[in-house]
Amino acid sequence: MNRRDFFAQAGVSMGGAALAASRPASPAPAGERPAPRKPAPEGAKKRPAIAGPLKVHPTNGRYFSDDGRRAVYLTGSHTWPSLVDMGPTDPPPRFDFAAYLDFLDRYDHNFIRLWTWELSQWNTQANGENARHVVWPLAFARTGPGTALDGKPKFDLAKYDPEYFGRLRRRVTAARDRGIYVSVMLFEGWGMQFVADAWKAHPFHPANNTSGLGGKVAKGVDVYTLAHPSITHVQEAYVRHVVDTVGDLDNVLYEISNENHPSSTEWQYHVIRLLHAYERTKPKQHPVGMTYQYKGGTNRALFDGPADWVSPNPDGGYRDDPPAADGRKVILNDTDHLWGIGGNRVWAWKSFLRGTNPLFMDPYDGAVLGKKLDPRWEPVRKSLGATLRLATRLNLASMTPEPSLASSAYCLAGNTGRGMEYLVYLPKGGEVSVDLAPARRSMTVRWIRPEEGDGPAGANVDGGARRTFVAPFAGDAALWIKPAG
Repeated sequence: MNRRDFFAQAGVSMGGAALAASRPASPAPAGERPAPRKPAPEGAKKRPAIAGPLKVHPTNGRYFSDDGRRAVYLTGSHTWPSLVDMGPTDPPPRFDFAAYLDFLDRYDHNFIRLWTWELSQWNTQANGENARHVVWPLAFARTGPGTALDGKPKFDLAKYDPEYFGRLRRRVTAARDRGIYVSVMLFEGWGMQFVADAWKAHPFHPANNTSGLGGKVAKGVDVYTLAHPSITHVQEAYVRHVVDTVGDLDNVLYEISNENHPSSTEWQYHVIRLLHAYERTKPKQHPVGMTYQYKGGTNRALFDGPADWVSPNPDGGYRDDPPAADGRKVILNDTDHLWGIGGNRVWAWKSFLRGTNPLFMDPYDGAVLGKKLDPRWEPVRKSLGATLRLATRLNLASMTPEPSLASSAYCLAGNTGRGMEYLVYLPKGGEVSVDLAPARRSMTVRWIRPEEGDGPAGANVDGGARRTFVAPFAGDAALWIKPAG
């Protein structure tokens, strides 16, 4: 990848640093206490209540469903310190999660990745910046006896940090109360590959834990393989503890690891199967995802594996001309794995019209990487919310990508039971022809401004033939055609 891609992907894996040793669990701080939901933007549609855990939709595998009928379209901005704090001080500044949820509300987003981090410290040099970050809390408790390489108490790998897991549950619950789905990230593989001295900052380094685990590890990345059964055993126990912590909540998804190395494939498959098997012993089951393996991974490894959802790399056009999703997997098309920090409004709409669920790697407050609320990314944030507001008005469960039906090649279409419904995107605006032959009745027409999710009505047209439409405003546009009446 070029430097821009590397920077983004690097950004993808945020975090690391010296933990604030075994700081005791505390009541929910102000930044995590439930707050009244702010009014949605004018024209916004309230997010539907979450009816149950997500499962792949029974008739349209491009989407999840929470009730077996309606399609749940996922989209949103995720950012690195959403679970573990990161910053130059020790302990690092506390991330204001309540303010972050307000931010998601403002843009009408309904999904985040809740980032984990495994290293106790890291430097952003691999991201094209130069800042040292301390991270707290980590999953394992720092009880000692003995001192780790960072000068703090060693990790007891049989015990878990109550602040980490208490925070995990509080934040997933707070997101649920806003109608926001959360992918709980279990492991973070980018850091071990690209952060200087990463292995020395990991709890599994033999000098950092009370049991001396990891003494036979030649390279840090080997912990994300099945080469060391004693390490795999610790990882399995940790995964089960995560499920025990949040597995009763309906808004949960799981992600095995952020951008782990390609040789982690069989290990990731193993953890996916472990999750599926363990959750079968529980009242509720949740989707499990596998994301692009940076650097050198293949999309085939994602689509051939046992994950319920995947996030691909740019191969196949996922940046500029996403292939039409075929329903084999739910696709979360994440800028993190395409650019890192990147994307634009056109990408967001193209992804939506091809049956994928677009996500944005957001620098947000700039505390870890990038600039604070950089206006450069406003069109992406607004467009994701616009697609979600529109998705809740469509009969999305019946719709599939049908590029051949529109001259622009971006079209979702399906029979709603009342007749055919079409959503067409014009990346360059102007004129588009749409094949309305399958529609045998009068159709209403509405133009959509891509950052607003709504727009002016057009004249009704009759179905039964190919029709030509001209956008009434400049720039890219979307066209919604549905049965009249």
